[in-house]
Amino acid sequence: MRRPSYKGFQRTSTLLRDKIRKAGETRGFAVTRVLTHWAEIVGQETAAICKPVDVKYGRQGFGATLTILTTGAQAPMLEMQKERLREKVNAAYGYNAITKMRITQTAPTGFAEGQAQFAPAPKAAKPPPDPKVQKEAHTMAAPVQDDGLRQALEQLANNVLSKSKN
Repeated sequence: MRRPSYKGFQRTSTLLRDKIRKAGETRGFAVTRVLTHWAEIVGQETAAICKPVDVKYGRQGFGATLTILTTGAQAPMLEMQKERLREKVNAAYGYNAITKMRITQTAPTGFAEGQAQFAPAPKAAKPPPDPKVQKEAHTMAAPVQDDGLRQALEQLANNVLSKSKN
């Protein structure tokens, strides 16, 4: 039987994590809700250009500072919308939980972990494929025996033929 290596000692943060979270939630502030429902709180357009990174509580326990990560080009736009975003986040809680918002263009922890990866823009709807092109692509890929390969070749032929027709 292996004994724990900490010999009776544990990090204070691991002992207090649940108590701190419960204390925050009793004040109506569940940090995970901001992270998991960000797009619902601020809207799809805003969520596509930024994401919440950190919530810091004030010294007296009144209000918190929400740190938002964005790219350099979007920071001025978010800076102008900061008050509106704060109101939306606070509306989700029902009271003034966030008193300050900080917008950062750098990684919160390190360059590898904090690279800005936001939701991609929705793709434009493709026009319906031409039936003649589909039939020609099907004919080209028909001799192939393997189903998966035949479908992939048919899709490739469809794409190539569609581009060459334009």
